Amino acid sequence: MAPPPSPSCCPRAPLRTAVLGATGLVGQRLVALLEDHPWFELAALAASPASTGRPYGEAVRWSLPHTLPARVATMELRPASPELEARVVFSALDADVAGPIERALAATGAWVFSNAATHRMHPAVPLLVAEVNPDHLALVGRQDFGPGAIVANPNCTTAGLVLALAPLAEAFGLRRVQLVTMQARSGAGLVGGTGLSLEDNLLPHIAGEEEKVESEVARILGACGEDGVQPHDLALSATCTRVAVTDGHTLCASVQLGREAGAEELIAAWEGFGAGSGSSGLPTAPRHPTRYEPAPDAPQPASHVELDGGMRTTVGRLRPCSVLDWKFTALTHNLVRGAAGGALLGAELAVARGLVPSG
Repeated sequence: MAPPPSPSCCPRAPLRTAVLGATGLVGQRLVALLEDHPWFELAALAASPASTGRPYGEAVRWSLPHTLPARVATMELRPASPELEARVVFSALDADVAGPIERALAATGAWVFSNAATHRMHPAVPLLVAEVNPDHLALVGRQDFGPGAIVANPNCTTAGLVLALAPLAEAFGLRRVQLVTMQARSGAGLVGGTGLSLEDNLLPHIAGEEEKVESEVARILGACGEDGVQPHDLALSATCTRVAVTDGHTLCASVQLGREAGAEELIAAWEGFGAGSGSSGLPTAPRHPTRYEPAPDAPQPASHVELDGGMRTTVGRLRPCSVLDWKFTALTHNLVRGAAGGALLGAELAVARGLVPSG
């Protein structure tokens, strides 16, 4: 793994930064994480035409427990356009509008870190989880969007799942994964989540989710070479459901490894993952990207979703599987690790590697 970034890799002055889709749940998390960030200066906020021209504090339905920063509340919402003049752009736009806007910004020289699905499977766009596949950043050299670049954040379920699977794939090999998810209401967004019928109920279908998880995991765990990314050859079958939890996606996985391994070895792989990686020392990097909790009823969203600032995947309930080799439960914060925090960590990694111009 690459060594941690040295202080000389950090920008001498904070980079001018914009957030697209700033009034949504992911946008709000980005706003909160960027306030007082040492590397990025939150200089512009963009939202839908219906909100353009209004103060952010007036237009947003602020949903986070801490107070909206006064400086940000007075910022005027602008159109999502190249006129934002930002070096770094975080996109929380809907996929149906994100594509042309993100490409136009890259054409002006901006580095766009996107949570939209639009460019995730583009052969020249890194689908990045900083601790897992930092070498995929090399793909930006293949892009033809302009002097800037686009880096994609995976689906929120994928982001947490690969942090549980990557240590196993690295240590033992990985052949098959059977996955059932219990995904939080907030994964459906500010508007979509409030309209779900989840009282005394769950929804056994999330449109497009299973296909995204199955294809994205293979891409992230794949090898990046001269011909692009060769997806990992694991077989993954996902069943995705929506449940009445505010934040936190719970993942129940059964895995077949490439070689035999005992429970202690699996736990050691999770506990040691990320130590000394290229993301260590970055401002948003968690101390423990994965951590095993031995309590028989762990992990739980109410107890574990905010650990390490919401940037950790917590694993528990490891036990033998009568169909494959092992089964376990994992938990990840869908809005932080799976969206805003993951994108921010990816941007920090790109800056630390000297890829994002400072001027």
